[in-house]
Amino acid sequence: MTTVIAGLLLAAGAGRRYGRPKALVELAGEPLVRRGVRLLRDGGCIPVHVVLGAGADEVPELPGAVPIRHDSWTEGLGSSLRRGLASLPAEVPAAVVVLVDQPLLHPVAVRRVRAAYTGGALVAVATYAGRPGHPVLLGRAVWPLLDGYAIGDRGARDLLRDRPDLVVGVPCDDVGSPLDVDTPADLPRLVSDG
Repeated sequence: MTTVIAGLLLAAGAGRRYGRPKALVELAGEPLVRRGVRLLRDGGCIPVHVVLGAGADEVPELPGAVPIRHDSWTEGLGSSLRRGLASLPAEVPAAVVVLVDQPLLHPVAVRRVRAAYTGGALVAVATYAGRPGHPVLLGRAVWPLLDGYAIGDRGARDLLRDRPDLVVGVPCDDVGSPLDVDTPADLPRLVSDG
């Protein structure tokens, strides 16, 4: 029997350095928010929830995903993470979390962190050259711990640092890239490097 693991795409930020919400930025004619949904679905995640905030009214339809409006998105990434996890159905045992501004992540990385959970990991983190990145899988048992960590612009990073006993690193150097889009100049760089 296959374990159903949700996907959670965090796409609520205003993209201040970019000049507009990154969820709306296009790569190869596709908005990054749709690309993120496709990443999670192709990685086997069901359901996929997308946390939206800035620019939520401009986001195109998201086939295969549940949009979650987060009116307190200005509180930072941590509140978006907590809001997204709280939106998931009670029967979901774990969620794979990705950020909308990392368009070169690969579905194989999503499948690998899901497999680590199936193998017993409570938290599984994709690593690139030994450094933690995304996707990050969080088992439901650790979600309550985020109340003390996912604050302001902090997501789960400090929890992962403070509780290495919970974390399984999953090498993903051979698939995709964790590079992110912060400014308009980053997008052409990603396309040429990716």
